[in-house]
Amino acid sequence: MKTPIIEIKSVSKAFERQQVLNGVSLGIQKGETITILGGSGTGKSVLLKLISGLEKPDRGQIVIETRDIVPLRENELIPFRRKIGMLFQGAALFDSLSTGENVAYPIREHFRFSEEKIRKIVREKLRLVGLEGVEEKMPAELSGGMKKRVGLARAIAIDPEIILYDEPTTGLDPANTERINQLIAELQRILHVTSIVVTHDLESAYAVTDRLALLHKGRIAIVGTQKEFLASQIQEVRDFIEKKIIA
Repeated sequence: MKTPIIEIKSVSKAFERQQVLNGVSLGIQKGETITILGGSGTGKSVLLKLISGLEKPDRGQIVIETRDIVPLRENELIPFRRKIGMLFQGAALFDSLSTGENVAYPIREHFRFSEEKIRKIVREKLRLVGLEGVEEKMPAELSGGMKKRVGLARAIAIDPEIILYDEPTTGLDPANTERINQLIAELQRILHVTSIVVTHDLESAYAVTDRLALLHKGRIAIVGTQKEFLASQIQEVRDFIEKKIIA
């Protein structure tokens, strides 16, 4: 097997007295989509923040393309952040900026492009998520599903190699959930990115992913394909599946 593009090695993270992650290890291959499952409060979103460098672990390594980013200073993290796009839970758009300026934000942060080039990139990224001609609209004018898609356009604005999705379908109706799932799969195919999806939604996970990993009590209980996940006799996996079926 090839060297993973991302290696999470024995990572632990606590907030005050709450131990959220406790020795998590996971390898993520270039070009795959992996979904990290788990209930609320299991540390899924924390793991994304560690990968993006927004948080640092108490122990362990986060290796991106053979470089451990944990010891790096803020300015040293910039080249790695250029490789990563993130769709935040709730989209996290800037309310005071237009849709187009929201998408342009990371471009302006990382590059010194002309205004004409920035506008061209913004149009192209919005087109990829099915939102042509909305550059002048404000976030307040958008539906929940449209906000998610603008957030996704912003996540891919700098042509990242890795996209992190934090609960991408939370709060969406079934039609918009399906649309976002289709976009995740389509962008992975078109852009050849590595995708890490955090969710508690099994159906969405099955729709987009190559492999699944279940976080339970601060550790990875299983990593495998959908078939391996469903066939697993690990009690934590059976409990998670049964709870989702009942729900």
